[in-house]
Amino acid sequence: MRRSRGVNWEKWGWIYMRASGVVLIILIFGHLFVNLLVGDGIKAIDFAFVGGKWSDPFWQVWDLLMLWLAFIHGGNGMRTIVNDYATKPLTRKILLGAILVSVVAEIILGTLVIFTFDPCPAGSPADLLPSFCSTINQ
Repeated sequence: MRRSRGVNWEKWGWIYMRASGVVLIILIFGHLFVNLLVGDGIKAIDFAFVGGKWSDPFWQVWDLLMLWLAFIHGGNGMRTIVNDYATKPLTRKILLGAILVSVVAEIILGTLVIFTFDPCPAGSPADLLPSFCSTINQ
């Protein structure tokens, strides 16, 4: 039997799903622990909480890694389902294209939100801003 030379994408997809799943478990439980159990718990989660959290590069990278891994993991899972159940080649192509477009769009938009989020936009009414913005804007 001859073996084809080239990259076995299915094998690497399978490995990615296992590795990203383990890393996602750590990231998600860390996220839940910090957001729900530390400090005042769920009552403390508001616009100011997110603004304060995303002002720290550590949490930006943490959430970015969680975002990227989750969307690629989910997209790869959906790709596997489409490959298993879409019998017509045109249907398979359309569905795989839609998955690719949606995953790429969500990753781009999520990354932009994480790195361009401004909790203290200039010109906003002071009563609508988080408490830590008053010292920044003055």
